[in-house]
Amino acid sequence: MGAVYFYHLSERPLEATLPTLLQKSLAAGWRVAVRSGDTALVERLDGTLWLGDGFLPHGVAGGAHDRDQLILLTTGAAANAANCLMAVGSAVVSTDEAKEADRVCILFDGADPQAVDHARGLWREMTGAGLAAQYWADEGGRWEKKAEAAATD
Repeated sequence: MGAVYFYHLSERPLEATLPTLLQKSLAAGWRVAVRSGDTALVERLDGTLWLGDGFLPHGVAGGAHDRDQLILLTTGAAANAANCLMAVGSAVVSTDEAKEADRVCILFDGADPQAVDHARGLWREMTGAGLAAQYWADEGGRWEKKAEAAATD
């Protein structure tokens, strides 16, 4: 059972934060699923990851080679046997998924009250299910850990 990390984005946008987290995940040897509830956001992230500073091999779900992708952008379940699930755009994550993953990352826009409420609900749900969780806030260009809950299982 892994841990759930919450990333409160306040100074850097998702498009600047996600590539860094993806690079760290790949360096750890993980396959990653990036899930959004918004198809337009998946398309925007697809463009960002191809055109960014570093090459991040990835695919968008629905292709012939989904299971081979190191990073798979999706709006649903991932077919790439991901070790790490990154939820963006208020994507839904179940506690069962979080228990099976090495890591779940919830990235949310701190300027969006609905995104903040969604993240708070996930925090309560995940910690209530006994999962370890950490809450990180982007402050002054650095990540600061603001809260932590130990696993209770």
